[in-house]
Amino acid sequence: MAETKITMLTIKEAAALVDGLTEYRIRELCKSGQLPCFRAGKKYLINKDILYKFLSNNLSVQ
Repeated sequence: MAETKITMLTIKEAAALVDGLTEYRIRELCKSGQLPCFRAGKKYLINKDILYKFLSNNLSVQ
């Protein structure tokens, strides 16, 4: 069986990965429950694949 590697990001890492998305905004999305994540101690951890899916599903053309 092939193992699937899961990549978890801190808020700082997620913000560095996505231009235009601040640490503050990502933290707010986590706190409100809009962005699936979990807490490890005081840190929010976000699954990288879920972050990409979240961003692609929330795009809208104005």
